[in-house]
Amino acid sequence: MMKKIYSLFCLALLGMGLQAQSTFSDDFESYTLGAYVAQASPNWTTWSGTSGGPEDAQVVNTQASSGTQSIYFNATASTGGPQDLVLPFGGQYNTGQFHYEMDMMISTGKGAYFNFQANSTIGDLWALEAHFIQTGTLILSNTNGTYLTTTYPTGVWFNVAFDINLNTNVWELSIDNVSQGTFSNSVNQVASLDIYPVNSTTNGGNGQSTFWVDDVSYTHTPYTLPSVNAGVFAVGSLNPATRAPGPIVGLVGQSRNISATIRNLGVDPITSFQIGYLYNGIPGTANVSGLNIPSLATSIVNFTTPATLIAGTNNLTVTISNVNGAGQDAEPLDDTGTRPVTISAVPAANKIVVGEEGTGTWCQWCPRGAVFMDYMHDSYAGFWAGIAVHNGNNEPMKLAEYDTPFSGFLSGYPGVLVERGTEIDPLDIEQDFLTKVQAAPTASLVNGATWDANSRTLNVSVTYTFTGTANEFWRVACVLTEDSVSGTTSGYSQANAYANNQAGPMGGFESLAASVPAAQMNYNHVARALSPNFYGAPEFTGTVNSGAIHTFNFSFVLPADWDENEISIIGMLIDDGGEIDNGSKTTITEAVTNGFVPGTAIVGVQQPSGPDQLVSLYPNPTEANAWLSLNMTTEAEVSVVISDLQGRVLSTRNYGILSGGQQMEINTQGFAKGLYFVQVTMGDVVKTQRLVVN
Repeated sequence: MMKKIYSLFCLALLGMGLQAQSTFSDDFESYTLGAYVAQASPNWTTWSGTSGGPEDAQVVNTQASSGTQSIYFNATASTGGPQDLVLPFGGQYNTGQFHYEMDMMISTGKGAYFNFQANSTIGDLWALEAHFIQTGTLILSNTNGTYLTTTYPTGVWFNVAFDINLNTNVWELSIDNVSQGTFSNSVNQVASLDIYPVNSTTNGGNGQSTFWVDDVSYTHTPYTLPSVNAGVFAVGSLNPATRAPGPIVGLVGQSRNISATIRNLGVDPITSFQIGYLYNGIPGTANVSGLNIPSLATSIVNFTTPATLIAGTNNLTVTISNVNGAGQDAEPLDDTGTRPVTISAVPAANKIVVGEEGTGTWCQWCPRGAVFMDYMHDSYAGFWAGIAVHNGNNEPMKLAEYDTPFSGFLSGYPGVLVERGTEIDPLDIEQDFLTKVQAAPTASLVNGATWDANSRTLNVSVTYTFTGTANEFWRVACVLTEDSVSGTTSGYSQANAYANNQAGPMGGFESLAASVPAAQMNYNHVARALSPNFYGAPEFTGTVNSGAIHTFNFSFVLPADWDENEISIIGMLIDDGGEIDNGSKTTITEAVTNGFVPGTAIVGVQQPSGPDQLVSLYPNPTEANAWLSLNMTTEAEVSVVISDLQGRVLSTRNYGILSGGQQMEINTQGFAKGLYFVQVTMGDVVKTQRLVVN
């Protein structure tokens, strides 16, 4: 049987002397058929520590990579389990070389999953998660994002292996002895392996997981620290969550600030060094002094010379030298760190991508949305327009007319729609953006404005210049957002799941309380007003050809507590499928400088108001017809528009001049089951109600 733990002496990594090497392997051949692994072996356990029950894995002979036996995992629930088998590695390792491998076979049409735990206490911190999706896609990630995406063979045995240099934070994945790539991990530590049958729908899985595991092994070769040694630990640009160097991504031609993490891999403190980077033949250098980096601690160097991103794959190389002014340190092999930088995204002309985030002060995971929305704003100014749509019964920044229809597109919070496409996690905004920013828009948008500080009236013009073809079902809309929004009431306090670093770093929220006091919070990109509504106004007639120019005017009155210097104007062009084709974004000052252009007036501005007693809809849900009740205080012309989730208009009716209490029957005969929007226009007042047809 190949089941053993032993220590031996071997040459350590990087020529650092003799080291005790820990090695383990298990091929499951010596177990009794049907035995529970954690119950039969002292080397395995389960997540809860209970062996021999539903968490444990059994030895089977239905499949094997070698010999006749393996262990089997199966789950039919979308949440996975209940099996949850754990292999402790005998300690928490953050130095030395760690190698892990096993053979797997995943049933065709099913998925698999395992993770590396960072700490000996299971559940403290996930170092890396491996999602094997039924399509043959493998995703390596943790709470700070995706590190590597590749493919694996389905329906056959294959070998998956990790070689991890914990000194320099270089993780390499191999499948069937072929490298799939390397990466630096924000959690550079391993303590155990956790195998859990799940195929998460969040990552594109189908909720079905069936797989076998055989020939498991790991080896850890420790590292002995010399007196003076500095190593390049990570290379890249600052990750918004960890605020440490991560992968460099962006648009061709953009500038990116370069950073490197230096680790003290010696005994003596590091007080100074020289460091430089090279990308596309252009260097950046720095002399760093006045430090006191303790043994095994790290320090981040931010170069003052940015790099201009070029198309293709090019290496970024960082080299450290003259540590503590003593010339060459004890180990030259870790003095250089190299990261391949692949840049392919070229933005389309006049393209601005609009991203809408569902958030709320009640939502403990929403700090993740705030961090990544700010990151997108900072990293892609001129290409990105972000809108934070607040949700919640006691949410002081909630714009109900925006939140009500938008929340119907989300399965949870925080959730993001980029150009109103498929819902994604804030962690994935950047990759979605990089795809969509390359798509040529149908029209370019230019904002103009006039601003009257006395009446606080903002008149906006959005001019649409078409380079493609549209039709009468395309729509226009305008949104105002505000940055640096704060308040003193408890409603402005932010729930925070990242408190005390419980879920890993998240842009500084890991250092804040579980309920961040209002005094410590400033909210950006807050949706303040929209006109005419979430779905926009269908203002085009017939076919709109390339070369056509249309201008639409929107009018807003800003409340006194809004800071006009923090307001952004976002124009939208919405296509006939309900997705945002293109956007525009300016400050009020920029729009005023562009100049206001008279055009077609778009009436109906939706911004915060008290409880709505003006319009009600009943019964709701309805299985037949519904009734619309109006309680009008003034005489006005009334019209009603009914649309579906895609923004398609199903019926329109003008009731003429009305006043007082009114009852109108809404005919839903022929409507499919689902959610609909009833937009009521009463003069200059526009109200939208949701109607559910069962």
